[in-house]
Amino acid sequence: MTRGVLPSRRFARLAGVLLPLLALALLIGQPARAAVVDNLRLWAAPDHARLVFDLSSPAEANVFTLENPRRLVIDLPSSRLAADPARLDLTGSAISAVRSGVRDGDGLRIVLDLEREVAPRHFSLAPNDQYGHRLVVDLEYPGESAVEDPIDPIEAMIREQEMAARAGEAPAVDESAVALQQAQPHPRRDIIIAIDPGHGGEDPGAIGPAGTREKDVVLQIGRRLQRLVDETPGFRAVMIRDGDYYVGLRQRIRIAREQRADFFVSVHADAFNSPRPQGSSVYALSQSGATSEAAQWLADSENRADLIGGVDGGLSLNDHDEVLRGVLMDLTLTATLNDSLSIGGQVLERLGRVNRLHKSRVEQAGFVVLKSPDIPSLLVETGFISNPDEERRLRDSSHQQGLAEAIFAGVREHFQRNPPPTSLLAWQRDQNRGGGSNEYRIQPGDTLSEIAARHRVPLGTLKQVNEINGDVIRVGQVLRIPQS
Repeated sequence: MTRGVLPSRRFARLAGVLLPLLALALLIGQPARAAVVDNLRLWAAPDHARLVFDLSSPAEANVFTLENPRRLVIDLPSSRLAADPARLDLTGSAISAVRSGVRDGDGLRIVLDLEREVAPRHFSLAPNDQYGHRLVVDLEYPGESAVEDPIDPIEAMIREQEMAARAGEAPAVDESAVALQQAQPHPRRDIIIAIDPGHGGEDPGAIGPAGTREKDVVLQIGRRLQRLVDETPGFRAVMIRDGDYYVGLRQRIRIAREQRADFFVSVHADAFNSPRPQGSSVYALSQSGATSEAAQWLADSENRADLIGGVDGGLSLNDHDEVLRGVLMDLTLTATLNDSLSIGGQVLERLGRVNRLHKSRVEQAGFVVLKSPDIPSLLVETGFISNPDEERRLRDSSHQQGLAEAIFAGVREHFQRNPPPTSLLAWQRDQNRGGGSNEYRIQPGDTLSEIAARHRVPLGTLKQVNEINGDVIRVGQVLRIPQS
């Protein structure tokens, strides 16, 4: 071997170290590749607007507001705009105009002219099956939420129970406040049905062979269901989503609870990687495992919707699961699930009259959107949009109407048999039983014997009229007081 010549093995080893360092030095010497805004999309919801930037690569944003006039500024360093802001449909949003310009030589500035006060919030989303890199800017409208900080009724009951347990006695009752009270008029309130068309906005849901989007079909069915509910005395509909925008899964639950819904139904159109499956299905929440592998697959699929629709993973979602503790909670959840399964059976039977059933029983799985402990809830898969024949039928207005009528018929039948005590349906049921009566709403500290004595009614008669076995009554319960 000639002196001064490196052996080939040592040379290869040295080259393996030097070449990556040289490449890194060259890369550092190059300016960073600019993120390109390939597209802009705007979704207008009643309580917020969402502006989405489709990016070629991740980009950090600086978002702030300016006054006089009111504007929102979005700065993206080392970025350029390849989309046309003039093509955005601003209808229904707080944005009156969108302007763009170059900032600091290689940066991008987007300016939104605003017609009202907004509370901006922004976050980035990593690529998924539907989209690449995204920057999401939400313009939330202060004061638009129905209840800014709703009291959790389950948490309140548990807190009251725990306080009483620590005190070692029942909560103190102000006897003067529970003094003789005249029978109160029956509230005759509406039964509130929360209707949740799945997906929306950024999340199209499943897409059929002919291009039909699940989010469009289920919104049409949901609106038909809304009309049926609102046209029926004693019922009122609340739409969780009434436009082409996305609502987070836990936010859907929160809206239903803010509106004090008696029942929650989420409407979807199923899909599979084969065009053969068809038929309608009904799903309820499961506290344990799914009732079938298909139910688990569907729950996993639907629970991923937030990744597509765009929910900031850093947000506190206030998951009520941490509150689900104690005997009281177990009883409440069990009763809610029993009601869900009961209503689900009625809905499934009615759906079978207008469409083939994919599953002949109510299936159960861990759907996030059904996890409200005090509201009976169902997820209805109206059909398989991935099946060409069912895709065509799901677009048909008469078939959509038939599906909506089947869902409501099942819900209505359940509540006619089991109306909430303060509802119009309960009042009508009591009137149909015959006999005049007044009414009394039970207060803290009341007993049946005291109520009977107060109204000069035999205790046995009071129990018989109100179909009470034993002496258990609950605060808020409305008793019929027979007239002597």
